[in-house]
Formats: sequence, C-alpha cells, structure tokens
Amino acid sequence: MTLTGAQAVGAAVDRIEAKEKITGTARYAFEHTPDHGTAYTMPVQSVIARGEVTDVDVEAALALPGVIAVIWYGNAPRLGATDDRELALFQSNRVAYRGQIVAAVVAETIEAAREAAGRVRVTYSQEPHDVVLRADDPKMYKPPKVAPNYPTDTESGDPDTALREAAVSVDLTYTTPAQHNNPMEPHATVAVWENGGLTLYDSNQGASVVRDVLAKLFELAPDQVHVISPHVGGGFGSKLAPHPPIVLAVIAAKVTRRAVKAAATRQQMFSLVGYRTPIIQRVRLGAGRDGRLTAIIHDAFEQTSTLMEFAEQTTTPTRMMYAAPNRRTTHRLTALDVPTPTFMRAPGECPGMFALESAMDELAIACGMDPVELRVRNEPELDPERGVPFSSRNLVACLREGAARFGWAERDPAPGVRRNGRWLVGTGVASSTYPTVRRPSQASARADTDGRFTVRVAAADIGTGARTALTQIAADALRVPLDRVRVEVGDSAFPTAPIAGGSMGTASWGTAVVRACESLLEEMDRRGGTLPLETRADTAEEIASQPPLSRHAFGAQFAEVRVDMDTGEVRVPRLLGVFAVGRVINPKTARSQFIGGMTMGVGMALMEESVMDVEFGDYLNHDFAQYHVAACADVPHIEAYWVDEEDTRINPMGSKGIGEIGIVGTAAAVANAVHHATGIRVRDLPIRIDRLLL
Repeated sequence: MTLTGAQAVGAAVDRIEAKEKITGTARYAFEHTPDHGTAYTMPVQSVIARGEVTDVDVEAALALPGVIAVIWYGNAPRLGATDDRELALFQSNRVAYRGQIVAAVVAETIEAAREAAGRVRVTYSQEPHDVVLRADDPKMYKPPKVAPNYPTDTESGDPDTALREAAVSVDLTYTTPAQHNNPMEPHATVAVWENGGLTLYDSNQGASVVRDVLAKLFELAPDQVHVISPHVGGGFGSKLAPHPPIVLAVIAAKVTRRAVKAAATRQQMFSLVGYRTPIIQRVRLGAGRDGRLTAIIHDAFEQTSTLMEFAEQTTTPTRMMYAAPNRRTTHRLTALDVPTPTFMRAPGECPGMFALESAMDELAIACGMDPVELRVRNEPELDPERGVPFSSRNLVACLREGAARFGWAERDPAPGVRRNGRWLVGTGVASSTYPTVRRPSQASARADTDGRFTVRVAAADIGTGARTALTQIAADALRVPLDRVRVEVGDSAFPTAPIAGGSMGTASWGTAVVRACESLLEEMDRRGGTLPLETRADTAEEIASQPPLSRHAFGAQFAEVRVDMDTGEVRVPRLLGVFAVGRVINPKTARSQFIGGMTMGVGMALMEESVMDVEFGDYLNHDFAQYHVAACADVPHIEAYWVDEEDTRINPMGSKGIGEIGIVGTAAAVANAVHHATGIRVRDLPIRIDRLLL
C-alpha cells in the first residue's frame, strides 16, 4: 500500500518487519553469534531461601570435557556500586532467596554447561525463612514512595467519619497472587568484551537503560557499552531493567575472554527476572442511597525482597477514578526472603482496578443500581485528588458505547438465574484506566541523496509494532510516503530513548521523531535542499514545561461467562472492550494490543497463579505445564473498539498509550460476571474451581 504522508497516521498499516519475522530472518538476542569463539554459561541456583554459602566444590564440574570455568563468589571479579543488590552477582556468600545464582559454569556447548552446573556441589548454612505475605505482618512498613515515583499515601476530607455515616457501605478484602511475566522469548544475552568496551546482544525493553546500568556496574563509560536489540520477543515489564542473567553473561565473558551466550530457561525465569507481587487489598466504599460516593478508602499490602525495595503502585488509580469528597489510599510493604518483584503489564492499575471495580460492583448491588449507571453517576469533573482538569476523559462514552454493543440493556440483574443447558450464564462490567505518560527522548532524522529518509531512536519494539507506528509518524512529519522512510530502533548507539513500558513508548519516542523531522525540513529549506543532511531533537525541555493536567486513557470491559453447574468450570465465550486512547496511530496494531491485553486479563482472572511452597520458599509451578496462561481459544469471541478522541494537549500526535489498558479491568469484569452467573462472589484470584464449589 502506498500512502502519502498526510494519510499515514490512522491507516491500518502492516508491520514493517512482518516479512522478516514470518520468514525467520529476524534475529533475536541468542541468535547472534560473534566471531569470538562463542561459549555458553549456565547458572547454579541456590536450593535454600535464606542463609550463606559455606563452600563450593567445583572439581567434578571442571573435570567434564568442554568446561572452561566455574565462577562463584570466591573467584569472581569485583563489580562497581549498584542500587539493585540483586545485580551484585557473586559479590557475597549471602543467600536472599531460593533460586538465587550462587555459581555458574562456562563451557564450549550449552549441553556441557548444563551438565557441569549439575555437578557443582554447594554447601550452605541455612537459616529460617519467611516467604508468606500477611496483612498483619509486624514487619509491614510504609515505603518512602511507590513505583515509579508516586506518594505512598494520600488523604483528603474525613473518610472514616464519612464511611461510618454513609447510608450504604461495603468493606471488602481482595487478594491477587504472585504472577510471572513469561514473555515468549526468554531473557537472553550474548556478551563480548572487545576494543576496550562491551558489546551486548540482548533482549530488553530499553537499550539505553541497559547500557547505563551495565556501564555503572562494570565501571565503564556509557559509550564503552554497546547494546543491540533489534527484535525482542515480548517483555510484559520483565525486561524493563537488567536482571541477573545479563550480569552473568558479562561476568562470564570477562572471566573467559570469550563471547558468552546466556539464556534463562523457562524454569529459571520464575526466580531470576521478577514477577508481580501478591497483593492483599482492603476497599471500603460509602455512598448515599442514590449511589453517589461519599467515601473511598483503599489499602494495599505487598511484598518486596530483602535485596531491593519495590513497591507496586496499587491504589494509585483509585486516586483519580471516581468522585468522592472523602478519600484515602495507602500502601504497606514487607521484605520477605523472595526474589524482588518488578513491573508486570499495567503494574498498579491491573491489580488495583480488580479490587476497586469488584467493590464497585458489590456497591451497585447494595444500592440496587445498575453497575454501569453507578459508575456514570460518580464521574468526576476534575481529577478528584489533584483538582486539575483532565486532558480528556471519555470513560462515560466507553461505558455507554460498550453497553450498547454488548446488549447490556437486556440484562436481568438477579444473580444465578440464567441457564443454558448445564451452564449458568452471567455478564459483568468494569472500567479501565491507565496514565498517559511522556518521557524525554532523543531522535535523529537524516535526508539522503536518494530521496529517502532515515530516522533513528533507541526505542524497543517488543512485538507491539513500534517500528511501524514510528514510521507512520515520521512519514506524516516529513510529508512523504511511507516507503520513503526507514526507522531504525533497538540500538544504544542511536539517540537515547526511554523504555518500552508504562504505555509511554510511542508518545515519548514519537514526540522526538516529530521534532527531529520538523527540524530536518526547516534545515533543508534553510540550506536550499543540500543533501545529505541530519538533525537531532531532544524533548527534555518541552516535556519539563507540560501544563498541569491529569492525563489518562480510559476504557470499559464487558464479559460474558458460563459456569458448569456440576464442575465449576468457567468459560468466557464473549469479551468486549471500548477504549478512549486519543488518536489511534495504527488501527491494526492497536486492535492487536487491546485483544492481547484483554486475553491476558482473562488469564489473570481464571488461570495465572504462582504457588509458593512455604517449606522450601520457592514457586512450585514454574513451567508452562503447571503455570497456565490464556490463549485465543480461551475467548472464542473477543471485540475491541475505541471512541473518537484526539487529545492535542498530551503530545504532537494526540495519542495515548494502548499497550496496557486492555488488561486493566478485564479480571474484574470476569469476576463480576461469575457472580452474576452463580451468586458466588470470588474475591481471591484466580477463580479456581474449588472457589466455586461450596
């Protein structure tokens, strides 16, 4: 398809890299093989959750053919300072969680490395461990902030008094389990020390971040670290920052003076690259008999590790979602003998909105109101806590259009009365939201003598279609057809860019691309078209002067479920979402993101649960045989729509992030539908069969 620049944004363009991916020519991290005598490394993981390593016997491992080295704290190179002690590999004999890397083997083949790792004998001094999250844990404390930089607690009015005096109130506790990110491509790195610096072929969500962290850790200048990641097979947040496997690859390459490949196995990813923390949430809502909220109190209890503090921003969406004059949100944290949690798709909003939207459904029932109308009635004019206008807010439009498309008006509100053969049938609704964020980014644009343009930015395309969207944005900015623009991403040598996370990638990188292209056209006019010519843009100053607005995307999720009367088996035959996400850059890739997020939300509702073995301090179901994720077959009919919305006050494209909002609200919609079908309220995810068979 040939498009003029003016038509590029908003067109359903095929992915730019589609041919490379379907023909297998797209190269991922582990597939790069430098001409440096490549070796392989395999970690040895702790079998205790807390204690010390007292001895490492490497003789049996070193005796195997092809083994080059065994690394442990007694012989590993010293590293530089790091705020993340989980990255301080082999710097101490302390064990902070089961599965921690305590040694590693480097060998000529991956098979030899794996065999030798099994022959390393590690002796421990074991100590009692604590791996269970409890809301009443005496170690609970108030962290100084919650991720990424939100206030820990907020309060306005007198929520306790308002709750006591409310005509209708609910006081409810919800729990969500630990969940693991599990992208299709595991964490993988090829590390090469060469020419006085370090080259990394790595699977990540931000080459610039990886470069800066590794440079500090190995005491190098940033320009001595080159991170290359043209194709990334998913991340879901686990690849936003470096984790121990990449540090292992770099150490192994440094010790052996070889190019070294490291790839986490699926089992290793359950302990080495983060997860969503289990969360206990208490939600208290007070309202008049007309359903108007008078009080909102939302408390979250979470876990972190003893190595690094990570506090999920669970109650932050409650701060801006619904109007109420009296409100309080809090977060409390306990440090356990577990791996450090990290960001997982829609961190904060995803588990937080499950609790809030489930509670809103329960309040609607208590008030005798339709759940859609309850949400509409509590629509705020301004951000309820900040008191500033929304850049745009079309939640009500999403609820109304979604209800019309779903056939909500025909719904009988009574629970547990509809049957289709052996199936109980129910429907549920929940709201979605996600913040619209833009971070400083740089980009370059070059005009070549052949009439084509090259745009470069150290963005990461993790399967979302970032290359394609940026090509469309650049084509419009340059006022040329798509086939005259080439966008290059995934290289730390390109202009510095923020991570592909927080649904901020396109907004951040796209702004820099627009400014670089605008600058290029101006310079071409000034110079009379002299080529070749390159310009750069840095949006830091522009973003620092943003007006005080509340910037968020919104959506509404509708679910139909069927529950087997005899077995408790739950099926989701129909799922529908309507979203308000600013200007949609590419309808084809946008729909894919919405559907992917909604499908993942079904997995959160019904399947995903990392089960902790309390005795050994490790997750039992650390593979795809036992840790189940939702697939297309789990939602036979899934629809994603969006309302017309162009928000020119948030970025030059008028777009909002779409990568995460699809998962937000989905689990609550499913749980609300299960209650409607059965009359049983499940407040602890996932909705397992045993939680429905009373």
